[in-house]
Amino acid sequence: MGMCSLDYAIDKEGKHVYLYSMELDIYQVDAFSKGPFTGNPAAVVPLETWLPDEILQKIAEENNLSETAFFVKKNDLYHIRWFTPAVEVALCGHATLASAFVIFNELSHQRDEIHLTCKSGPISVKRSGDMLTLDFPTDQLEKQTEIPSALRKALDVEITELYKGRDDFMCIVDSQDQVEELMPDFGLLKSVGMRGVLVTAPGRDTFDFVSRGFFPQSGIDEDPVTGSAHTSLTPYWSKRLGKTELNACQLSNRRGYLHCTYKVDRTLISGNAGLYLRGKIMI
Repeated sequence: MGMCSLDYAIDKEGKHVYLYSMELDIYQVDAFSKGPFTGNPAAVVPLETWLPDEILQKIAEENNLSETAFFVKKNDLYHIRWFTPAVEVALCGHATLASAFVIFNELSHQRDEIHLTCKSGPISVKRSGDMLTLDFPTDQLEKQTEIPSALRKALDVEITELYKGRDDFMCIVDSQDQVEELMPDFGLLKSVGMRGVLVTAPGRDTFDFVSRGFFPQSGIDEDPVTGSAHTSLTPYWSKRLGKTELNACQLSNRRGYLHCTYKVDRTLISGNAGLYLRGKIMI
């Protein structure tokens, strides 16, 4: 998982300055994908011990992907954390799927289930053939009686319903075409006071619902595929459509493909992943 020696010096202002000589393994995996250049690319960095938070954040900033996942294995449990280029987040689906892909395929995990812990509690990933399934806590949604004017102006679309989840606003619109044609004002979206904004509608063809996800407050204008968002999207569409098994597509330019299962307090989110690169970080 890499080598690290750590020392520090004292700068002119009396502050500790860390001096690293470090080589870390890094993988980039396309999660919720259907072949190369689809899904959401995530960086995965296995660690033997935790590094200072500022170093983790700098690595994520350098990677400049929507998420970089770091994990440390303790006995049979993986402790996992996720960083955007700007902030640490409490839960991330696609980078968890990417991490599980690395653990199964690059680190020779023998069993078909991985148990992890994170700031949002216990999570797990199961493997069935090429399909990986996340087991995440279902989000709690609160219907909003008013739509903030900044949100309405930023999206410039008719919002028929608005919900507030743990981290994000979820906007319901009438059609897939409206979701595909969105051109948000990201400056205004930063002012709405939530981590992100999801926009969703009934899907066409084989998709029960579609969505897009915007997270400018976290340094990501549009996320290609947002696994954690489907803990909000799935319970809504399950109740509206009267079914617990749903096929979903996130309509970014890269497209993301997910199969979601609503289990009341838990949401199962399944998809495929593929390795794009393996390499070394030199610090």
